[in-house]
Amino acid sequence: MSQWMKHYFYVTNLVTVAKDEEGQSLAEYGLILALIAVVCIAAVTALGSQISTYLNTLKGAFGS
Repeated sequence: MSQWMKHYFYVTNLVTVAKDEEGQSLAEYGLILALIAVVCIAAVTALGSQISTYLNTLKGAFGS
């Protein structure tokens, strides 16, 4: 299981325990959390090489 999935399941369980709400509201929180996770994974996947290039440029600017 990937690190992202472990983190997702941990946060999902944390939200479930932290919120003492039932039914539709809890389902909505789960859906919102899942949507945020999908957007984050998609952004990192799409921008991964650009982020890497940018960080390497910064590293060069600092002389490390």
